Amino acid sequence: MEDVKILCFSSSATATEDSPGNVLISGSYGGEYNAYHAAKWGIRGVILNDAGVGRNNAGITGLKYLDQIGLAAATADAQTCHIGDAEHMLEHGVISFVNQVAEGLGIKPGQTVREGAERMRSAPVCTQTPPPISGGKRYTMIDEPGKPKVICVDAAPMLEDSDAGAIAITGSHAALFRGKPDGLIAPALHAVFFNDAGVGLGQAGIKRLALLDERKLIAGTVSADSAAIGNSREIYEIGILSHVNEAARAAGGQPGMALKDFVALLRSNFR
Repeated sequence: MEDVKILCFSSSATATEDSPGNVLISGSYGGEYNAYHAAKWGIRGVILNDAGVGRNNAGITGLKYLDQIGLAAATADAQTCHIGDAEHMLEHGVISFVNQVAEGLGIKPGQTVREGAERMRSAPVCTQTPPPISGGKRYTMIDEPGKPKVICVDAAPMLEDSDAGAIAITGSHAALFRGKPDGLIAPALHAVFFNDAGVGLGQAGIKRLALLDERKLIAGTVSADSAAIGNSREIYEIGILSHVNEAARAAGGQPGMALKDFVALLRSNFR
């Protein structure tokens, strides 16, 4: 057990080959997408962020998913630590939810993330293959000549250079990885939208919006309670804007507006 490490990654999708046999702290939300990307490494346990839990418990659905393969999992309360920053979660986070496997290790809500991670160090390595997930996809919603294309991607890293000029709806939170500028939104998009992940401590869940203002890129978030984090199509179809940056406000966006209506406005005003 003395050789078992506690490793921090901005999201499970950024985990590295150092991961097998160890415990992961994943800065991203505790849905199936990040649960899957953690489980594929053959680890002992993982702690994710609950992203404010949100609609359909989307911020914590990965816990039950990982029970299926016997992998200990828990989430940190987004109100106690910064989503997108695993080191901050490990240092400051408090556990909000656990799965049955983690409960069997004596991990429970109210403990610190560090205590939960230490307990996971004694868990066996999970060798089962994680089941397939339904998320992690991209969709073209509208593609008409002369207007910005509307695309949905369940995770922001799925954006491509060829998406330049599009209006992109992502299933991701709008936090900065490790709280610092990270270049994640590389394409020259017309606009981009995220889930606010419950906003959380220090407004970590929406920090990217101000950064995108530096590029005059229209950006906003929908409330995690209005649409499930990780589900970009739902965010587009029923999400309600909770926060917008200055570029979005200048284009007519405001909190309380249906995202779909704002996207329609952006397209109708495009010249």
